[in-house]
Amino acid sequence: MSNDFYALFLDPLMLYTCAYYREPDGKLEQAQEDKVDLVCRKLRLKPDETLLDIGCGWGGLSIWAAQHYGVIAHGVTLSRAQADWASARIKREGLEGRCLVEYRDHRDLPADARYDKIAAIGVIEHVGVPNYPAFFGRVREMLNDGGLYLNHGIHHEFHWKRTSQTDFLYEHVFPNGDLSGVSETMTEIERAGWEVLDVENLRLHYARTCRQWVERLQARADEARAIVGERTYRTWLLYLACSSMAFSRRLDRPLPVPAPQAVGPGGLDRARDARGSVRLSARA
Repeated sequence: MSNDFYALFLDPLMLYTCAYYREPDGKLEQAQEDKVDLVCRKLRLKPDETLLDIGCGWGGLSIWAAQHYGVIAHGVTLSRAQADWASARIKREGLEGRCLVEYRDHRDLPADARYDKIAAIGVIEHVGVPNYPAFFGRVREMLNDGGLYLNHGIHHEFHWKRTSQTDFLYEHVFPNGDLSGVSETMTEIERAGWEVLDVENLRLHYARTCRQWVERLQARADEARAIVGERTYRTWLLYLACSSMAFSRRLDRPLPVPAPQAVGPGGLDRARDARGSVRLSARA
């Protein structure tokens, strides 16, 4: 799918992830700004720290973190179109030297690459459950002692079973998608040597996000049809509408959990210094 298509319904930051609504009737634009700021605060970003943004998309988090928190941000994406879009925006914003987005697989980063903070937003769904040990192990290798890692992804319920609806999703929208349960993900994170500090469920935020995406896409239906054709437009409209309903009613669909925020070696003491206590919580 092209940048032009996503721009029809995403916010100005081009964030293809659930927003964070402080008000029940909040607008998408503000809620997405609040979302990236929530991520930055969970990571406790400080000026001149280094941030790796794995699967950065159009660079929204990397750019926000560089602008508002003064970090040196490095985003990597598997889409050349996304990288080109992000690089152009970084240049327009005057962030060259503070923010870099590359068309690169995180596995191809230098063996000695190290960062103070790492985020992976909407990546775990595409890693593949059998690849979790390698993924979390590599992320841990790249994190400096005392650093923080935030993993945000969609997970399914414990008793979830594959259905024709999920087959439709995997075939037409998320090819090669592979979801796990929260407990399965947590187990692999801990197996890789992490300590989990915080878990938060944003299911209802995702419901409103998808609903607003539907409204925005419908409002620009003619443009969408011109870009992708009638079939793809209707497929995405159905996918987003059904996702909103599923997240709202907690049906047998994947549930989004921007979860585990974990620390590497030495991180526990730093977390206590910063917050006074270590949080481990789960909220519906």
